[in-house]
Amino acid sequence: METEKSNVSKAEELKILANEAFNARKYSLAIDLYTQAIELNSQNAVYLANRAFAHLRLEEYGSAIQDATKAIEIDPTYSKGYYRRGAAHLGLGKFKEALKDFQQVKKMCPNDPDATKKLKECEKAVMKLKFEEAISLPESERRSIAESIDFHTIGKGRNSVPTEVAIAAVTVAVMAAAMLFRTSKTTIVVAIVVGLLLLLWAFWWSGHNTDVEPQYSGARIEGDVVTLDFVKKMMEDFKNQKFLHKRYAFQIVLQTREMLQALPSLVDIHVPDGKRFTVCGDVHGQYYDLLNIFELNGLPSEDNPYLFNGDFVDRGSFSLEVILTLFAFKCMSPSGIYLARGNHESKSMNKIYGFEGEVRSKLNETFVELFAEVFCCLPLAHVINEKIFVVHGGLFSVDGVKLSDIRSINRFCEPPEEGLMCELLWSDPQPLPGRGPSKRGVGLSFGADVTKRFLQENDLDLVVRSHEVKDEGYEIEHDGKLITVFSAPNYCDQMGNKGAFIRFEAPEMKPNIVTFSAVPHPDVKPMAYANNFLRMFS
Repeated sequence: METEKSNVSKAEELKILANEAFNARKYSLAIDLYTQAIELNSQNAVYLANRAFAHLRLEEYGSAIQDATKAIEIDPTYSKGYYRRGAAHLGLGKFKEALKDFQQVKKMCPNDPDATKKLKECEKAVMKLKFEEAISLPESERRSIAESIDFHTIGKGRNSVPTEVAIAAVTVAVMAAAMLFRTSKTTIVVAIVVGLLLLLWAFWWSGHNTDVEPQYSGARIEGDVVTLDFVKKMMEDFKNQKFLHKRYAFQIVLQTREMLQALPSLVDIHVPDGKRFTVCGDVHGQYYDLLNIFELNGLPSEDNPYLFNGDFVDRGSFSLEVILTLFAFKCMSPSGIYLARGNHESKSMNKIYGFEGEVRSKLNETFVELFAEVFCCLPLAHVINEKIFVVHGGLFSVDGVKLSDIRSINRFCEPPEEGLMCELLWSDPQPLPGRGPSKRGVGLSFGADVTKRFLQENDLDLVVRSHEVKDEGYEIEHDGKLITVFSAPNYCDQMGNKGAFIRFEAPEMKPNIVTFSAVPHPDVKPMAYANNFLRMFS
């Protein structure tokens, strides 16, 4: 009895320490302390719901759902259990499941204005989802948005009277004058013919006049070639919060799509002896930190190549600037920059975490569809000098996966919820051997033995992946055979982490890790364009 009381008392002390760690944004420490409290008193629903909250902050939605569900089982009347689980379902884009939990919260707390507000937003999200499902076309009937766009025809604005209308008016005036002054029939016929020819020319000219509005003062692409001067001017404009003309944005995205389409799902990269190669992790729309990477490490070029390992967009509110900059460098120097798909290069994530809203706000709906299409062209993984395997997420639920299996993946689709493609984008390493359920709720967790076997079976030396915030911007795990690199410092303006990138130099190809801190950015908060409902929890 005394021991039980002592355990309860110690558990409460640990909970207080955990709450303090949470408030200091030390979420991993908070999880450890809540776990110790739960070990001492496993029937306390509050501890589990609090740990679920910490998991939510680390985007570990699968673990949050597990803890919240256990809290509900212990105390079915504990509203925060449903609240936390609903928030975790929302983070995974599972709006219908989230709606059920928030309906329960509203039932238990009918006079809670916060619960009412969140329920209404969740209902809106579900209604919108149902509407989109109802009007969506079957896959076989969908047409490529990219193939319907010709950026050459996106030119001068129509603020004045269209040329063809003006010429038609002149033609009518000539005919009227000719008839008024009883000019010969021959003269009238000639006037009509000349007018029609001028009209036809006007239509042709209007379709081929590609001049951008003279009042546009931003970066311009001369012809079809993206140059370094253009990219530098565009980056400077973005830094000063100016937009790029739609014509040039279309050109960059469409030209990048053409290059990405031609690549295999697994890209081989060769770094010559004496040359270096840089791998960056998640950037997540933190444009000013991307500029800092280039300041520290130089701009991408054939002599200074980069691989950006997915999650270019979402959460940060300068995602459009990030993706257009990376795509522009790809157009300028195809072998100077490589781009891999992350789990956030997908419709479901972009709809929730801000990229879709940002593109719609800064450009238009056509670009929303276009980016979704181009993201499906991004390769899934890279191998550097036949020894370093680079992937956004991680490894697989089964042994025996060969590089040839990855090359043969048909990646031109939205990420599925299971299988090799899903696991490449979503999986995470774990400290224990073997495999376990994903703390995210998608993919899986894999141990050092899984990493070792994959490397041995494919004659590789190292796995480099991203996908997870790390306090120092990186972490070396699995007996030195796996490195996580994350390049978004002070993630979402609240995590306090450093960013990092990895330099490899041939022929040794030993990782040289460089860390850096966040730099100031304009006062536009992360998640500014995110789903309204999600912003309530941020």
